[in-house]
Amino acid sequence: MNDPLRIVLVGAGSREFGPASIRDVLLSDPLCDRELSLVLVDIDPSELPRTRAYAEAVAERLGRRVAVSATTDLEAALPGASAVVLAIEINRYFYWAQDFHVPRAFGSSQIYGENGGPGGLFHALRNMGPAVDLARAMEVHCPEAWLVNYTNPLTKLCEAQSRLSSVRVVGLCHGVFHGIEQMARLLELPVERLDARASGLNHFSWFESVRDRETGEDLYPRLRCREREAHWLHDWDEIALSRILFRVFGRYPSPGANHIGEYLGWAREFLGSSLLQFFYDPVHGAPWETGETPTWLYNLGENPTDVPAFPEAPLPRVRDDGPDLGGEDEDLAPSGELAVPLLEGVLCGVDAYLDAVNVRNEGYVPGLPDGAVVEVPARADGNGLHPAAMEPLPEGILALLRIQTSINRLLVDAFAEGSRGTLLQALLLDPTTDSYRAAVHTINEMFRLQGEVLPEMEW
Repeated sequence: MNDPLRIVLVGAGSREFGPASIRDVLLSDPLCDRELSLVLVDIDPSELPRTRAYAEAVAERLGRRVAVSATTDLEAALPGASAVVLAIEINRYFYWAQDFHVPRAFGSSQIYGENGGPGGLFHALRNMGPAVDLARAMEVHCPEAWLVNYTNPLTKLCEAQSRLSSVRVVGLCHGVFHGIEQMARLLELPVERLDARASGLNHFSWFESVRDRETGEDLYPRLRCREREAHWLHDWDEIALSRILFRVFGRYPSPGANHIGEYLGWAREFLGSSLLQFFYDPVHGAPWETGETPTWLYNLGENPTDVPAFPEAPLPRVRDDGPDLGGEDEDLAPSGELAVPLLEGVLCGVDAYLDAVNVRNEGYVPGLPDGAVVEVPARADGNGLHPAAMEPLPEGILALLRIQTSINRLLVDAFAEGSRGTLLQALLLDPTTDSYRAAVHTINEMFRLQGEVLPEMEW
C-alpha cells in the first residue's frame, strides 16, 4: 500500500467539480502521505491554468508535497493512473433547456429531464460517448485503475461504462444525504443521529431502515406519525412527492421531488416549479434560436420569483456554475462527496463506510436484474469495494424500479447499435410518454437540434 498514487481528474476545468475535487484530495492525509501525482484533464484548455494554479496554491497552503500537472491529452494522462474521477458536461444549460422543453412540446409530462424522462435519455446519450471512450482508453492505459463517475445521468452512464468496457466502475452521488436530512427535519433530530440505509437506483432510492444511532430505536414508526402531523405545504417542492410515496409504498424515498419525479408520469402535481424551469416566452423564439439560455430554476426553496421589477443590472441568464476560486481566506472544507473516502479505502487500506455507491447488481438489490447498475451502501478497504446485500424492497417499489432498469438497458443497446429504433423502445417505456407519434417526433427533433453532440443513430 506504499506505491505511488496517480489520480486523474477528468473535467477538471469545471469551476464546480475541479476546485471541490482538488480540495478533497489535498485534504486527505492517507492520500497525501503517499507519493501523489494529481493530473488535471479537460478538453477545453481555457480553465486549466487557473485550476492548476489553484491546486498548487492549496497544496502549498496545506503543506502537501504533490506533483500537479494539467493537460488536454487524455491518453497522456492515463498511464500509471490509480484512479480516474470523471465529471463532464457539454454546454450544460443550453442543452438542458432543450432536454426540458422539446419533449414537453410533444406532450411528455416529464419534469426536470436531467436523469429520467425523455430529456434524461438525450442527456445520457450526449455524455455516453465521452464516458465510454474514457473507459475504453483506461482498458488500454490503466486497466487496473478505478473509474469513479460523478457525471449524470449517473446510472445510465455507469451501465454503459460497465457493460461496454472491462474497467472497475463506481458511480457516486450525494443524493441519499438529502433524504436523510429531510427525515431528520421531520423527526426533529440532528442529522448525525440518523443511521439510515437505502437501496434502489440513483435519484430513486428507498430507505430500508432508519435508526437512532444513540439508542438503536427503529425510527420508522415515529417518522410515519411525524409525517402525518406535518403541514402539507412545508417544503412542498422538495418533499411533498416524497411524502405521498412514503404513504403509498411504505418507505421514504430520496433525494427529492425534482429527481424522484423524473421517473413518474404523475409527478407534476407535486412540483410547483415545474412550469418555471427554464421559463421563456415562445412568442420571442426558443432559447436555442435566440441564443439566450433562460434561467435554470431547481425549485422554489429560495423564493426565486422575488426579484425587482426593474433591476439596475440585467439578471443572470443562467445559474452560476460554481464559486470563484478563492485565495488564502477560502475555507478549505471537504465537499462531502464520496470519491476520497472510496479512494482512501481501496488505495490506502482505510476502512471506510460509504452511504451510497452505484455498481452492477450482483444480488445486492433482490428483485432487480443482475448486471443492472443499482445504488446501495458499501464498505471500502484494502481488499476492494464491498457493496451491501440489502433486504428485498416491496413489490410496488420494485415495479417502479424495474421499468427504469429496462429503459437503461435499452438505452445502452441503442447507443451500442446506433439504433433510433431501440431508442424508441426505451422512450415508449418511459412513464412520461403517452403517444407513439410524439415519441418519434421527439427523437427526430432532438437529433435535429443536438446532432453535433449526439452519437450517430439511424432508424
